[in-house]
Amino acid sequence: MLFSNHPASGSSRRAYQEDKVLTGQTHAVAQTTAPRAAAATQTDTLTSETLLERVLHSLDDDKAEEVVQISLRGKSSIADYMVVASGRSSRQVSAMSEHLVDRLKQDFGLSCKIEGKDTGDWVLIDAGDVIVHVFRPEVREFYQLEKMWMPTGAAAAQ
Repeated sequence: MLFSNHPASGSSRRAYQEDKVLTGQTHAVAQTTAPRAAAATQTDTLTSETLLERVLHSLDDDKAEEVVQISLRGKSSIADYMVVASGRSSRQVSAMSEHLVDRLKQDFGLSCKIEGKDTGDWVLIDAGDVIVHVFRPEVREFYQLEKMWMPTGAAAAQ
């Protein structure tokens, strides 16, 4: 058996699983779906605060600048928190966004929706209870997104 077809080799897990179903070896399917079941259990107990903490940690690891977290509770039903951050270049913005999505997938089994990664000017990551915006500084200054959501006194203080 080739190592690329081994169930623990990540991206080929689905192909391995499908191959075993076609050959009638369903016991292998149960073994390969166990990590997904564990991830689903983690996601069921995942709180928005835990998710926010992981998002902030990931952005910090990737040297995001001017990170602002905004509580949306009581303001909107789309999410509990919004995070706005800047990267120094389009390449850094895209890389930070991709790393964040990968880390959330790896840590919590969470599949995030991501928009704008190809251009790298403004990337939107929808992680469910936490919405993340990563901007190039010029684009962030132009849209001033956080000022729309921050309390009136807090927006003026920054």
